Amino acid sequence: MEFPQQLKYTQDHEWVLVDGDIATVGITDHAQNELSDIIYVDVTTVGETLEQGAVFGAIEAVKTVSDLFLPVGGEIIEFNSELEGTPELLNSDPYEKGWIVKIRISSPDDLDSLLTADAYKSLIGL
Repeated sequence: MEFPQQLKYTQDHEWVLVDGDIATVGITDHAQNELSDIIYVDVTTVGETLEQGAVFGAIEAVKTVSDLFLPVGGEIIEFNSELEGTPELLNSDPYEKGWIVKIRISSPDDLDSLLTADAYKSLIGL
């Protein structure tokens, strides 16, 4: 499993890449591995401003449905439309082509509560 050092991570198994006031969000390699075959991604919150920890969508896998939690507060400005036709990108390329949303960060202090790659690996027992 991969855990890119430049990313921040949540206890809910999302990753965050920050570029200025924009955060790109996806699920970790560990999360996609646990979910197994992902068949649908549902995000209906584009254009909404949500607080850190709010549910912004869901992922449906063959075995289960899991909520997606916003790692930082802000406005969801973009959904990865590639996931509409190929949700399996979350399995095959979770850190590049499988990103889920982009957020305009409204609460930069939220970043302080995110985990480093090493802290995330410890969280999942690696």
